[in-house]
Order: sequence, then structure tokens, then C-alpha cells
Amino acid sequence: MKISTKGRYGLRALMDLSIHGKSGVPVFLSDIAKRQEISDKYLEQIAAQLQRAGLVRTVRGRKGGYILNKPEREIKLSDIIEILEGPICLVDCVKEPETCAKSRSCSTRDIWSELSDKIEEILSGYTLEDLVNMQSTKSGQEAGMYYI
Repeated sequence: MKISTKGRYGLRALMDLSIHGKSGVPVFLSDIAKRQEISDKYLEQIAAQLQRAGLVRTVRGRKGGYILNKPEREIKLSDIIEILEGPICLVDCVKEPETCAKSRSCSTRDIWSELSDKIEEILSGYTLEDLVNMQSTKSGQEAGMYYI
């Protein structure tokens, strides 16, 4: 399984929205695009998918923009990846055995299934809040300490 730019950019955009949209303050998509160095048009497509799935919503008007539709602690990374990338599985026959005539007797399918389960388990173990906190810690480590 390879996470595409859509999944990676979607995670980054949601992190940005979480950080800059505290207290329900709407964030312009164009601001997220600039900060995250993502094309406006591509980010609009990603945001539309996230909106259809109910993770974000738009606020209209002069001070409008995007806000999270759920608390960060309720948004699992597995949910985000599945919305943007589709089912978390390494090969199609894991989720849809009928795609391969050998599914029932294939020992490698068992391995692919176990690996897919582990990936989903790890992604389900983290929330958007966890990711934002991890980023905050990393950003703090990168900042140099200056003494006078």
C-alpha cells in the first residue's frame, strides 16, 4: 500500500486546520494551501471529499472558511486515509475475495490480510489530536534555544 499525495496532503491540511482553527475560527483554504505548499485546486478537491465525509464543514460569509466538524480526538487517522485513499488493504482480494478465484486456497492472501490488519490497527490507534501533539513536540525540538 502506498499513500498517495491525496492522503498525505489531506492529513497535512487537517493538521493545519486543527492548529489554526482553534475555538471554531474558520480557516481559508488558500491559507492552508500556502502554509502547506499545496495547489489550491488540488486542496479544494481534497476538502470536498473531507466535507462529503463529514470531517470538515464550510462557514459562508466574509469571515468564512473551513472548520473541523468533529473534535480532533474523535478523528482517527484510519478514517482520514480511508476517506481519501479507499479501503486500507494491500491487495484487493483481502477486502473482496471474489476478485480472485484462488482467494480461498491462497496462503499469501492470509499474509496480506494480516499486514492490512496491522496497518489499520496502527492508523486507528492515532487521532488527529495525537498527530497535532506529535508535530508540536517535533516543532519545539527544531527550534533552537538562544541565551543572552
